[in-house]
Amino acid sequence: MKFDVVLAGVGGQGVLSLAAIIATGAMKDNLKVRQSEVHGMAQRGGAVLAHLRISDSEIASDLVPKGAASLVLSMEPLESLRYVDFLSPEGSIVTASEPFINIPNYPETETIYEKIRKFKNHKIVDSVALAKKAGSARAANMVIIGAASGILPVSKESLKAAIVELFLSKGKEVADANIKAFELGAE
Repeated sequence: MKFDVVLAGVGGQGVLSLAAIIATGAMKDNLKVRQSEVHGMAQRGGAVLAHLRISDSEIASDLVPKGAASLVLSMEPLESLRYVDFLSPEGSIVTASEPFINIPNYPETETIYEKIRKFKNHKIVDSVALAKKAGSARAANMVIIGAASGILPVSKESLKAAIVELFLSKGKEVADANIKAFELGAE
């Protein structure tokens, strides 16, 4: 089994936390993981990209080859389109619906959605609304992991354990809100 993920978004959206949780969950399921990160401008609003490779056997490289990704997972719809060259023909796109408009010529949101909908396997998720419903607008990235949990080769139990592991130091209430956000995304 081999499953390659390209994670995308902009600084401040928690893309690297997404990668860490999925990687930790995969290791809890005794899978092998390789990860590579590109922080872009390394500031809020700058592009952030991570490659995550999951396998039940050795992985030769950290980087996902173009045309090989099983999943493009994005916290921002335009960023998901930026990396579709990495997507395999049978791959999936899971993206947050909320744009992060950080350029003056940002395309119309509906135009972006139309392009995403052309891919056979896609989900456009109202992550902020679901995160607010879970009790924390900052948990939008956990909604996205939940929405992708049926596609990822990682058990939901291991993903939840990884979420608790990451957030429990911030308090049980924060960990619980992130788990709830994950569950709402999974629904």
